[in-house]
Amino acid sequence: MSQHQDDSAAESQPVDLLIIGGGINGCGIARDAAGRGLRVALAEKGDLAGATSSASTKLFHGGLRYLEYFEFRLVREALREREVLLRAMPHIAWPMRFVLPWHDAMRFDADTPMSRLLGRVMPWMRGRRPSWLIRAGLFLYDHMGGRQILPGTATLRLQGSPEGAPLQDRFAHAYEYSDAWVDDARLVVLNARDAAARGARIMTRTQVVAARVHQGVWQVTLDGPQGSFEMQARMLVNAAGPWAGAPIHRALGLNSDARVRLVRGAHIVTRRLYDHDKAYFLQGTDGRIIFALPYERDFTLIGTTDAEHADADSPPVCTPAERDYLCSFASQYFRQPVTPDAVVRSFAGVRPLYDDGARSATAATRDYVLKLDRAAGAPVLHVFGGKITTYRRLAEAALGHIGGVLPVSTRGWTAGAPLPGGDFPVEAVPALVADLRARHAFLSQDWALRLVRAYGTEASKVLGNAKTPGDLGQDLGATLTEAELRWMVTREYARTAQDALWRRSKLGLRLDSNQVQAVEAAMDRMRAG
Repeated sequence: MSQHQDDSAAESQPVDLLIIGGGINGCGIARDAAGRGLRVALAEKGDLAGATSSASTKLFHGGLRYLEYFEFRLVREALREREVLLRAMPHIAWPMRFVLPWHDAMRFDADTPMSRLLGRVMPWMRGRRPSWLIRAGLFLYDHMGGRQILPGTATLRLQGSPEGAPLQDRFAHAYEYSDAWVDDARLVVLNARDAAARGARIMTRTQVVAARVHQGVWQVTLDGPQGSFEMQARMLVNAAGPWAGAPIHRALGLNSDARVRLVRGAHIVTRRLYDHDKAYFLQGTDGRIIFALPYERDFTLIGTTDAEHADADSPPVCTPAERDYLCSFASQYFRQPVTPDAVVRSFAGVRPLYDDGARSATAATRDYVLKLDRAAGAPVLHVFGGKITTYRRLAEAALGHIGGVLPVSTRGWTAGAPLPGGDFPVEAVPALVADLRARHAFLSQDWALRLVRAYGTEASKVLGNAKTPGDLGQDLGATLTEAELRWMVTREYARTAQDALWRRSKLGLRLDSNQVQAVEAAMDRMRAG
C-alpha cells in the first residue's frame, strides 16, 4: 500500500497484527508476517530506524566477546545468520576482516564467567587473555556457524604490514578474523518496503496513544500526520524498543511486569585513521572492547560504550566523558593519538536489553526474549532485547508465537528472499558498478559505488533515463540529487532532511548547513506537490 494513504480513516475490518515500533525488530516481523498472508499494520511514532536501529556499530557479527559470557546459543545463531543476511542484501552488507592486535603483556580487569573460571583454574592467569585462549575462541568462532562465504582466522605479523602501520610499535602480532558490515538504517527501511510490497500498511510519524479490548479485539487509538484515528487489531506486537517496557504497557492498559534494561552505546566518528579497508577489534584494560571501523570511505567509526540509561524518553547522546573514553581507548593502540578535536560526529543509541539481573550493563545478555500476554482479553506479544544480526531469526520466532494465536503458515520464507535491490551475488558489486557507469557515463566511480551500496539493482531506477547530471534535477551536494531525494521521499518514507541525510544515507557527514537547508526546502516542495 502507499505510504501516503490517509491514516485518519478508521479501518472497517481488523488487521491481524498491529506492530508498535518501526525499528529492525518491528519491520522484520512485519515483513515476515505479511509474506505469510497476514493483514499487517505497523505504527512508528517517529521515523523508521529513528532510534536504536540507526545507532548501532553497523555490524552483522556473531559477538566474539559473548563467548566469554558462555552465550553459545546466541553466538551460534548469529554466526549462522551472517551469511544468510549477506546473500539477501549484498548492496548494504559486505564481508569485513577484523584485526585483533595482541601482546603478552596485556592485562585486563574483566569480570566475565570465562575470566573467573580461568582465575580459579590457573590463578597465575588472572587478568589475562593469553594467546591460546584468544585462538581457541577464534577457532570456535570459525566453526560454530558453518562458514561458506567468509574466510577463517589468520595470524598476522604487524611489522611492515598495512595493518600494522597505524598501530604502535609494541604490537607485533595480531589475529585476523571475519565478520560483516551493514548499513543498519537502510536495513530497516528495506524491510519496511518489502513488508509494504507484500501488503503491510507502514505508518510513520504515527503514535499509539491508547488501546483497549472489546469482544476479544484490540481497539487502538493512534495519532498520525492527519490527526487521531482508530484501528482494530486481533493481536498487537510490542516492538517499541526502548519504550517496550512501562511506557507501552501503560498505553495498552497492562500491568507492567516488563524487565527492560536500557543500555546506552556511544560512538564517535573521526577522519580516516588508516588507509586499508579492515577493521580493528581493540581490547581495553577495563575488560571492554571497542571497534575501529572504516566508515563512509573517508571516515573511521569508533565504538561502543556500555552505560546504564535511566529513561527511554531522555534522548541518548554521546557525553563528553564517553567521547573522551573512546578517544583514550583508541589512543592506547594507534600510533597517532585520537583526540577529541579529531571527532567530526558522535552519536548514541539505547539498547533495550532483557533484564536478566546481570551486575553490569556490559554483562547484560544481548539475546532476545519474547513474551506472549493474553491477560487483557486479546493477545499482545512483547519483544525484548535482541541484536541486529539475529533480527530475521527473532522475526521467525515471533511468528511462531503468533501462529499459536492466529492462523498462519508455519513455513519460514525469509532466509532465501533478497531485500529490495539485493537480487545479485555477493561478489558482483564491482560488475554492478561498472554496468551502472556504462548506462550513465557521467557517473564517477565513487558516485556509482555509493548508489550501488545504497540501492543495489534499483540504482538504475533511481537514475531513470538520465544522460547528464542535469537530468537528475537540482544538485544538492555530495552527489545527492533531486531525483535521489525524490526516491527517498516517495519510496522510502523519508519526511525530513534528518531522515534523508542520516538514515537513508550518511551524506550529512559531507554537507554544510546551507546545503542541509536546501535539502529541507526540496523535500518541502516534494511533499507540497
